[in-house]
Amino acid sequence: MEEYFEIGQIVNTSGLKGVIKVKPFTDDIQKFNNFKTIYISIKKELKEFKIQQVRFSKNMVFLKLEGIDTIEEAEKYRNLYLKVKRDKNEKLEKDSYYIVDIIGCTVYTDENKKLGIITDVFSTGSNDVYVAKDELGKQILLPAIKQVIKSVDIENKTIIVHLLEGLI
Repeated sequence: MEEYFEIGQIVNTSGLKGVIKVKPFTDDIQKFNNFKTIYISIKKELKEFKIQQVRFSKNMVFLKLEGIDTIEEAEKYRNLYLKVKRDKNEKLEKDSYYIVDIIGCTVYTDENKKLGIITDVFSTGSNDVYVAKDELGKQILLPAIKQVIKSVDIENKTIIVHLLEGLI
């Protein structure tokens, strides 16, 4: 399992005092209130910053980070990604998973036929959709609903699915 989660991308600055505007990668942006520190991914290195202030506006997050005090300093981090350490104690709801843990899983049917590897996950509003690619590069879209997703084994990176008529 990944030690760090990508939780957003710095898309702009806000004001003159070094506030960064973040596009969040989480469905609950209020989680940003729980973070004390955050990491900015710079050329495969992680630079740690203490969070001084968090604000929200129109599904965007505005962060004031310690050590970034001018618009010029904030501008250096535009388009970079924010990460946080995995909270070992945080328990997800039953049948909920972090996207970072789902990507890379091998998908098999309930008849033990290999379908491919999960390469992406996107939300439709009512449910997530897992994108699996087979060896030929063909995409298979799998709705993350109980009728389709039969089991998820994050430790062994495998997902068992039942193919409903019309999925392939």
